[in-house]
Amino acid sequence: MFESDLTEQLVERVRAAISDATPLCISGCGSKAFYGRACAGETLDISGHRGIVAYEPTELVITARAGTPLAEIEAALAANNQMLPFEPPHFSELTTLGGMVAAGLSGPRRPWGGSVRDAVLGVKLLNGCGEVLRLGGQVMKNVAGYDVSRLMVGALGTLGVLLEVSVKVLPRPACERTLVFDSSTKPSRLSEMPVSASLELDGRLYLRLSASTRCVEMAVESLAGEAADPAIWTAARDQTLPFFQTALPLWRISLPPAAPALNLLGNEMIEWAGAKRWLASDLPAKTIRQRVGALGGHATLFRNHTATDSVFQPLPAAMLALHQRIKHALDPHAVFNRGRLYPEL
Repeated sequence: MFESDLTEQLVERVRAAISDATPLCISGCGSKAFYGRACAGETLDISGHRGIVAYEPTELVITARAGTPLAEIEAALAANNQMLPFEPPHFSELTTLGGMVAAGLSGPRRPWGGSVRDAVLGVKLLNGCGEVLRLGGQVMKNVAGYDVSRLMVGALGTLGVLLEVSVKVLPRPACERTLVFDSSTKPSRLSEMPVSASLELDGRLYLRLSASTRCVEMAVESLAGEAADPAIWTAARDQTLPFFQTALPLWRISLPPAAPALNLLGNEMIEWAGAKRWLASDLPAKTIRQRVGALGGHATLFRNHTATDSVFQPLPAAMLALHQRIKHALDPHAVFNRGRLYPEL
């Protein structure tokens, strides 16, 4: 196992960038470079800053440096029959822990296992003043005030350089089965079943059941679906399904689970029991966001956007001002990932 602590070198590089007023673009393996807006500046490569720092299976917590490949972490967990509960996408064999946290993307298990933000317990952060901060910890506990470490989830590196991350893990289910149904005859009483993933595509509904062997066997007998290949969940997670092989703009849409169909021109895939919709469409962003907003959700232009597109849902003035204050508190010189989330950040 390769390990390397590059904290001192990274601190020196950031302090030099502050002194020279040089913006930096933080990069791990680049597997999510497509996500978000373009970043202008010199590349700060953290992929060499890697290694598992602490892992005690009985404590259900793992701590590793941000450049550690996600595959390495998941292999260590699998050896102890444990897993990351939010099933993060990889997009590459070299995808890193830091990139996982910075993007904040969760996979098929998210509604039932929680999100990346739910699992992050603490981080070691290099801020925009060249200081190393420890935020949060390595145990779940009640704290006064907001858990600042969780602000790093989904911030796309705009608040600082992640050096280490502590993440809560969970035991793997004893048994898992995947079933498929015709969408026109969806099974009822799903809320009573041990569902851990759902996907609706091309007139077919896929469900994954996860629990004790007896519980899963009883659910399979009750639902009476056809057995399906469980590889569909990895394909959905890493976007290797044919649905994702499109040149059209790809939208990631969050909605209340019970929201009706989008009824927009394009190809649609539904995950998370209706809470996440994927839409491949060349409709104007305004049209899509108006429809999604009317249904109580928001839309992100996930792939195949241009440099001038508004990738993330536009923020109300008060919310944008709050984002700007947080950015100034942690990165007062605006060194990190300028404009990656919004032009004003």
